[in-house]
Amino acid sequence: MAEKILMKTPLVEMDGDEMTRILWKMIKEELLLPFIDLKTEYYDLGLEYRNETDDQVTKDSAIATMKYGVAVKCATITPNAARVKEYNLKEMWKSPNGTIRAMLDGTVFRAPIIVKGIEPCVKNWEKPITLARHAYGDVYKNVEIVVPGVGKAELVFTAEDGTETRELIHNFTGAGIIQGMHNTDASISSFAHSCFKYALDTKQDLWFSTKDTISKKYDHRFKDIFQEIFDKEYKEKFEQAGITYFYTLIDDAVARVMKAKGGFIWACKNYDGDVMSDMVSSAFGSLAMMTSVLVSPSGVYEYEAAHGTVQRHYYKHLKGEETSTNSVATIFAWTGALRKRGEMDEIPQLCVFADKLEAATLGTIESGKMTKDLALITSLKDVTVLNSEEFIKEIRKTLEAML
Repeated sequence: MAEKILMKTPLVEMDGDEMTRILWKMIKEELLLPFIDLKTEYYDLGLEYRNETDDQVTKDSAIATMKYGVAVKCATITPNAARVKEYNLKEMWKSPNGTIRAMLDGTVFRAPIIVKGIEPCVKNWEKPITLARHAYGDVYKNVEIVVPGVGKAELVFTAEDGTETRELIHNFTGAGIIQGMHNTDASISSFAHSCFKYALDTKQDLWFSTKDTISKKYDHRFKDIFQEIFDKEYKEKFEQAGITYFYTLIDDAVARVMKAKGGFIWACKNYDGDVMSDMVSSAFGSLAMMTSVLVSPSGVYEYEAAHGTVQRHYYKHLKGEETSTNSVATIFAWTGALRKRGEMDEIPQLCVFADKLEAATLGTIESGKMTKDLALITSLKDVTVLNSEEFIKEIRKTLEAML
């Protein structure tokens, strides 16, 4: 066995929930610890411990990420009413991803993992489409009221000097609901800078879309800030790099995306990005084949899989039944974080290892050995369906042959 690769600075490791938590442990034991002297600062973001610490552990993990510069995160549960009951929670804790994004002031870039034998549903897509998702505010920081009956709802802003601005929302003649959303110029500006910088880094065109025709103040603000920053700071750089930036309505963007060849970044507001990244990744083959990295304007990176905790498989696993859960995106979260750590700390062996582990993962699939979800959609013939553990062990065999 060759010497293990040494690390200088720890990665922030954020453990998660359900089936992805099971995979997390397998990935570390089979694919990382035998080859790397793995240094991590560990935070348990499993729902039980978040509840126990009143979600302080989530905030602590974000603070540690700012300190060390690179984090890797397992998928976590965002509780709904059913989860509150199931886990006996003190309250319905917020999305950990939302909390971390807000604290890091970052933008989430998501891109499909392309592998031979998994063809996109959209026949003309040849290159990955990267989704840039604004990571603050809107629905994720909303305030909601259930309206019991007749009454008047108003939007009120009280300035520092006490003056009030009021807008009527609705005169309720019966029960209903209200939602208040906000965003900040500072956060929208950070989002714009992150997108323009990432486009220049990856030499890809950048599209940005909102619905400013309907939301004439809220969405229009996003459009204006992007344009101002682009004209002032990035226009010439984009011209020199031979790439373009343009704004369009989200419905037009959806129509264009369907006819495009790919190879560009599509920037969206928080909720749009949440939905569209799932649409794009699913159409490229599988949600389990999507990378996700949160990039802050200060250059802090947090890598994760773009999918959830695979609850259905977890319940099967608890019953002792076999599961065939795709671990590719979770593996790529680790490789992304290790590569970035290697770049920052000038440890080329760590970057090479990350590249080889990704190649071994894709090579295993391309050799016809894969999890059930991929076997159902592959164009490869006579494939072998492996269970969760077998797939990871098969990747290890491929990796060892490469190393």
